Amino acid sequence: MRILRLAAAPLISAETYTRWVYTVLGGVLFTPFLIAVLVLISLVTPWDLSPGQGPPAWQLVPGCLIGAALGGATALLPGVRRQQVQLTRHLVGGPLATRPPAPAAGWPARVRAACWLALHFLIGMPAALATMVLLTDAASLALSPIMREPGLSGDRLVALPPGAGSLLGTRWAGPFLGAALVLALIYGAALIGAAAARAAPLFLGASAADRLAALQSRADDLSERNRLAAELHDSIGHALSVVTLQAGAAARVLDRDPEFARTALDAIAEQARTATAELDHVLGLLREEQRDRAPRRTLADLPHLAEAVRSAGTDLDYAAEGPIGDVPPVISRELYRICQEGVTNALRHGARDGGVRIRVAAGGGSVRVSVANPVPPGRRAARRRGGRGLVGMAERVRLLGGELRYGADGGTWLLEAEIPGKGER
Repeated sequence: MRILRLAAAPLISAETYTRWVYTVLGGVLFTPFLIAVLVLISLVTPWDLSPGQGPPAWQLVPGCLIGAALGGATALLPGVRRQQVQLTRHLVGGPLATRPPAPAAGWPARVRAACWLALHFLIGMPAALATMVLLTDAASLALSPIMREPGLSGDRLVALPPGAGSLLGTRWAGPFLGAALVLALIYGAALIGAAAARAAPLFLGASAADRLAALQSRADDLSERNRLAAELHDSIGHALSVVTLQAGAAARVLDRDPEFARTALDAIAEQARTATAELDHVLGLLREEQRDRAPRRTLADLPHLAEAVRSAGTDLDYAAEGPIGDVPPVISRELYRICQEGVTNALRHGARDGGVRIRVAAGGGSVRVSVANPVPPGRRAARRRGGRGLVGMAERVRLLGGELRYGADGGTWLLEAEIPGKGER
């Protein structure tokens, strides 16, 4: 039973017939190139073009090779390879259809596509002729029981083994031979199509260099998305923490200190505007819009951050040493995010009555920042593990060649980062 299923698979598979169409299409597309080349050959060689006369074999074979080379060269034109790949993916299928599309093709890929197109022409022409002849003969044989002169005609193109002619003298033998011809044609088309499916990735698929470039592009894209996710976590998380504290403080003193409540509400509005600008910036990057549509925060913006935290009712001591403005932008932006994350964690998990201390020092070939705040009782064990924000910061600092340290020490939670960078001019 399994053998029967395997034998019947090419007959009932849609791939057999789509690949058959693809193969015959190569012969159809090859016809104008072949005719043009044979006409040119006839102009320079003694070849009788009278009716019924065809080119001799010594002219036909070179004509096919030259025509296939000229037709295949069209794959070097812009856009031809892309259409060729799409047609092969849809009609041939196989491994080429399961792989992601190759990146923009260079000349090596176009040359491989030209070789594939020439090979498609050379195989497609005899496949198209065989399809035309064998289907015609199979149809005539199937109709032999109702024909007045059944059997093979003298000009039939199908060569039969000795004795077959006498067998076809009977009216009912023709349909069986016609069915045999159709089966042979289908199995032949299935064999050619399977070979084409296996060979197509070698000519139309991505090369090893293309695959490496695609993997690198994918890795860069994932890295950029992770960076944007970390940036969104840092900026929006900080703003929401400040808004939460301000709203709680305003609610507690609304009746007895309306002026403080009004100040808290102003701070909430300011943080909301900042968060909206940050969110719009990150969404713009995800939409691949202009990347500098909003300025990115650097160490120079730490005084603004400190002022926002103080307006939330939290004591913050900020001090900076060295040429902060000379820190490379990529390092300055990352260190600002670290300070922002440290302040956010202090507002979320730190002691309500404790202050936050930020220190920044540039010089000696590196830049150092530290954020410290008191740890409330019962929080030390939980804080020691660190969260996703701290893990993400450690990864980003490590990529810049620096080191991130964090942990509780003597009732104080300390977050320190040091990144090598130009701190002096």
